[in-house]
Amino acid sequence: MADIAFWFDPVCPFAWMTSKWVRLVAEQREYDVEWRLISLRLLNSHIDYDAHFPPGYEEGHRAGLRMLRVAARTRAEHGSEALDALQEAFGAHIWDIDPPADPMAHERWLGTPDHVAPILDRAGLPADLLEALDDDAWDAVIHEETDLALSLTGKDVGTPIIQFEPPDGVAFFGPVISRLPAPDTAVELWDHVIGLARYAGFSEMKRSLRERPQLRVWGHTDDAGAGAQEDWHGGSRRQKR
Repeated sequence: MADIAFWFDPVCPFAWMTSKWVRLVAEQREYDVEWRLISLRLLNSHIDYDAHFPPGYEEGHRAGLRMLRVAARTRAEHGSEALDALQEAFGAHIWDIDPPADPMAHERWLGTPDHVAPILDRAGLPADLLEALDDDAWDAVIHEETDLALSLTGKDVGTPIIQFEPPDGVAFFGPVISRLPAPDTAVELWDHVIGLARYAGFSEMKRSLRERPQLRVWGHTDDAGAGAQEDWHGGSRRQKR
């Protein structure tokens, strides 16, 4: 039985940062993490992207859905350990890379066979899994897991979603963090979060003003200071009118 269930979409920078933190904690506490699938594109299927998000968001979320199809097939054919490796490889190839010379071209490249092929190679998985990118038959699996996450948290959430001590433990959207803590701080932070999660009356702590995730793809280096503050509304930096 897993100690933590973690719902991720590969194109969510906050989900990647939080997953790196959870991996630090899991290594020290010997936790077993079960990676689950949640699609931002399916989550926002009722949304007018042009009205609610900056340009390019819909394409990015569609790329995430395509990669989640590969993740669903990977788990079905190769098991949960293979999905663990794939989740790490997704993040490393999307977020832990040097800033691209042409960010727009890079975003269009996400979720294409040329992009995903080296990810599968890093994860030690066969290249024929690329066929799942365009196979919408896997969308039913992803939809089911997205709906499961929402049944545990309610619908006004994004990614990541973590369930503590599944299948009966409490689940929350987040924690949303912008910086990767040091190993000792990672465990301390985890214990504080667990303390809140185990209190039956706790529901939410939130602010939309966030530091931009300190990720290499956005030019962050280990010696960089605090990142710029941005106001994220419903997972978007677009200002509401």
